[in-house]
Amino acid sequence: MTLPPPPGSVPPGGSQPPYGGQGEYPSVGNQSPAWQQPVPVPAPTRKGGSGWKWALGGIAILSIIGVTAAVTLSVANKGDGGPGSPTATPPTATAGGAMHPDIASANDTGPVRVILEDPSCKTRYPIASTLDSRTRNGWEQRDPVMPATDWTPEVRAQYQAAAQAFRDAADQLIPSAKLTPHRVMRELYEQFIAYARAYADSIPSYRPIDNNLAAVAIQASDALSRICAAIDYGSAAARGPLAPAPPVPSEVAPVRDPADAQKLLSEPNPVCPEWNSVLEQYFANSKSWNEINPDIPGAEWSPEQRRINDDVVPVMKLLNTQLSALGRDSGSPTLRDLVDLSVQYRQAYLEALPTYTPADDNLVGVATRIANLVNFACKAMG
Repeated sequence: MTLPPPPGSVPPGGSQPPYGGQGEYPSVGNQSPAWQQPVPVPAPTRKGGSGWKWALGGIAILSIIGVTAAVTLSVANKGDGGPGSPTATPPTATAGGAMHPDIASANDTGPVRVILEDPSCKTRYPIASTLDSRTRNGWEQRDPVMPATDWTPEVRAQYQAAAQAFRDAADQLIPSAKLTPHRVMRELYEQFIAYARAYADSIPSYRPIDNNLAAVAIQASDALSRICAAIDYGSAAARGPLAPAPPVPSEVAPVRDPADAQKLLSEPNPVCPEWNSVLEQYFANSKSWNEINPDIPGAEWSPEQRRINDDVVPVMKLLNTQLSALGRDSGSPTLRDLVDLSVQYRQAYLEALPTYTPADDNLVGVATRIANLVNFACKAMG
C-alpha cells in the first residue's frame, strides 16, 4: 500500500542539507530553520541535497517545505514490548509521573532506543510549516556575524519577526512535548523550546555568539524531523531493533513542565572542548564516505563505494565510544540521554549498511544532528 508522506517529513534521498544526511560538521553561521523540508522528487537529488541551502558558516541558504509524494510507508511492529523498542521494558511508576499526569513520558525511565512510533510527529508538522513561512522574510539570508548595533531598520524588523515566529513555535510545541511517550523525544522538544526562546530573547542586543542559540534549536528540530522520517519511511522499524540496547540509566533528569523548558547547558561543561575535537576528527576521517551520494542503494555501490562504506564502520564505532564516554562524564542526565540517542541511531545505521537503502540515511542524520546540537550548545556558552 502506498501513502503520501506526512508534510515536513524527510524523504529517503534528496533530503540532505549541504552537510549531508551523513553530515559534514558545519561551523556556526547563517541558518534557515531545519524544519524546512525539500519537495520530494521522483529522482533523488545528490547527497548534500540542493533542497536545503541553509548555511552554518556564512553560506547563504534557502530551503523549501516538503509536500506529499507517493511513497511506501513501513510501520513499526505493533507487537513490540514498549514504546520505541521491541525490547523495551514497561515503565515503572515514578514521582515524575504522579506530579505530571499530563506528560506521557513522565514514567519513561528505561534505556534510550531508536524510536519506532511516536504520536507527536504528526502534531509538529503544521507548526513546522508555519514557522518556515514566517521566517522567509529575509532573515534566512541574514549575516549572523553582524551585531544588532549595525542593523538597518529593515534587518532589525526581519530579526524581530523571526524572533516572534521562534517564540510562537516554541509555545505551540509544548503539547507535542507532552504527547510523546519517549523521554528523549520530549527532551529534544524541550531543547528546541528553550533555545528558540533564548534566541528570541537575544535579538534586542544580538551578538554573533547568539547565533549558536538558533543553531541548537535548528539541530533539535532537524533531529525531530529525521526521527519522524525514519518512522514514516520504515528505516526505524527495520534497523532500530538490531542496535544493541544501552544499559538502563542510573538516573534520569527530573520531569518538568515543557512550558518551563531549560537549556541543555546553563554553564560551560568540562566535556565541551573534547566534544568539539572528537567531532572534528570524525568528520575529517569520514570525508570520503560523506561524499558518496546517499541516494544510491547499497546493491548499486561500486567496489570503491563499498570499500569506503566498509572503512567508515570503525570510524563510526570509535565515535560512538568517544561520545558515550563524554556523555557519562558530563554529569548531565539530559546530555547523556541525547548522546545515547545519537549512538543508537548511528549504530542502527551501521546495522543497515550491508543492505543499505536511501531511507536509512535518516538514521545517521539523526545521529549527526544530535551531536551537532551538543556542540552548538557548548559554543553558545562562549
